[in-house]
Amino acid sequence: MMSEWQPIETCPEGVEVMTKIDDHYGGRNEQMLVRFGRMFFVDTRKSAYVYYAPTHWAPTGDTK
Repeated sequence: MMSEWQPIETCPEGVEVMTKIDDHYGGRNEQMLVRFGRMFFVDTRKSAYVYYAPTHWAPTGDTK
């Protein structure tokens, strides 16, 4: 379980991070995504984006 969750507004751009939605319905949609602007993609090649806005992010082992 991630303990380093940060507000999505502080998410770095162009870096793969763990993301999730956490609201009054609970936590869900945990997955690795990459932020470019206001959109979140499944990889750095921008091959596909998600149709929802994560609320939190956490660094991965590769995030500096």
